[in-house]
Amino acid sequence: MHFTSEQRLDDGLIERKFILDEVPGVLWTPSNSSTPVPLILLGHPGGVDKMYPRLVARALGCAANGFAAATIELPGSGNRPRLSHVEQARADLGQALATGAPVGEDIVDRLVLPLVETAVPEWRTALDAFLSLPEIGGPVGYSGGVISIGVRLAVVEPRIVAAGLFAGSFVPRTIINEARQVTIPLHVLLQWDDEGNDRSMALKLFDAFGSKEKTLNANMGGHTGVPQSAGEDADRFFARHLT
Repeated sequence: MHFTSEQRLDDGLIERKFILDEVPGVLWTPSNSSTPVPLILLGHPGGVDKMYPRLVARALGCAANGFAAATIELPGSGNRPRLSHVEQARADLGQALATGAPVGEDIVDRLVLPLVETAVPEWRTALDAFLSLPEIGGPVGYSGGVISIGVRLAVVEPRIVAAGLFAGSFVPRTIINEARQVTIPLHVLLQWDDEGNDRSMALKLFDAFGSKEKTLNANMGGHTGVPQSAGEDADRFFARHLT
């Protein structure tokens, strides 16, 4: 991990940008901690620069609980090389939504599975690097989307002990089947009127999770209408499970 910049934000949060195996990312750590802290991995739909204001806000919520937070760029997003097959699938999805045509499983698979197959190993490599730092000691949580990436990570990565997932994207049948293997505590956020999300698919995924503790936080409104209280609920969820 090669740190490329470091700054102290006004609230005392230390922000460091880095490159790890040509994958850019950002690490936020609370400056007032004298012992190693838990870590929350911040998932997102791609474009760290575009998502930066929301990522910082989420990192601040983590720091308020005494946690570090980190994110890496999604494959094919930001300054990373484009994935032409994924972009074609995204265009096909957009056309289907615009015309009211059904979104077939083939489109969803072509759009989501390549991201999962690439991003999950990258997240695990990044987690190795984060936990090697003296200021980070675990345990580890995962928060955000793409939800299929979070599901796969919850299945294969034993160091993640709790996950807060954002149900804001289409989910391949393969991932729904994998969800039955997820047993860690879950907090799932669903915007009931999300214009780009298949609500029935999100509910089917939630039902499939094998976790004994799983909570669905459903709010009225579209994709960007998440109420502040939903974020506060997620912060309390992680406070229970990472401390």
